Amino acid sequence: GNFLYVLRPYYKGGEFDYLLNASENLDLLKERFIVFELDNIKDHPILFPVVTIIIMEVFINKMRKLKGIRKLILIEEAWKAIAKEGMAEYIKYLFKTVRKFYGEAIVVTQEVEDIISSPVVKQAIINNSDCKILLDQSKYQNKFDQIQQLLGLTDKERAMVLSVNMANDPKRKYKEVFISLGGTLSKVYRTEVSKEEYLAYTTEETEKIKVMEYAERFGSIQKGIAALCAESDT
Repeated sequence: GNFLYVLRPYYKGGEFDYLLNASENLDLLKERFIVFELDNIKDHPILFPVVTIIIMEVFINKMRKLKGIRKLILIEEAWKAIAKEGMAEYIKYLFKTVRKFYGEAIVVTQEVEDIISSPVVKQAIINNSDCKILLDQSKYQNKFDQIQQLLGLTDKERAMVLSVNMANDPKRKYKEVFISLGGTLSKVYRTEVSKEEYLAYTTEETEKIKVMEYAERFGSIQKGIAALCAESDT
């Protein structure tokens, strides 16, 4: 009875009947690149748990069934959604087992508070992450003690992190990034990209809008970016 009650919204005539009445089955196991967008449903009490189960099932299937193939799951900007109920335990399980199946798990966040406040991160992710990448942390320098302790950074590494973008060459356009590999090799690197790469990956809304306008005008994103670059060079 409980099982039927739970499935009722997904049956014919239910609020979400279209979700389970597709005309064909998708074989996600062989798909090389899959994106799950959670922003619009992360606070939805019904759809979020369903999508969470799908994500778990898809990657665990890939992890266990694709022998000899490198698997990667990247969880980006989804902390409030990820920290809910079963998803947190799933990430904990994932980080502890993914290496055994020739896979890797990556977590990306913009807010340091997410790292400090999440017990999942403290217990599983940081302890099982050999590679740590930090961007500009200057706005957190007054409370960097917590981050340093949590990430297990040495005083030398702390100084390196807080030096990022502090003395850049004004004649060149680049950003610096701190990378630590297993706590044995830590360096600050410059990241300098071409105009084409910058426009392809920019997150500035005004620039993205312009790229899409040029893409529509010239027939493709690639041609639109090329036209924008040529225009800026003249």
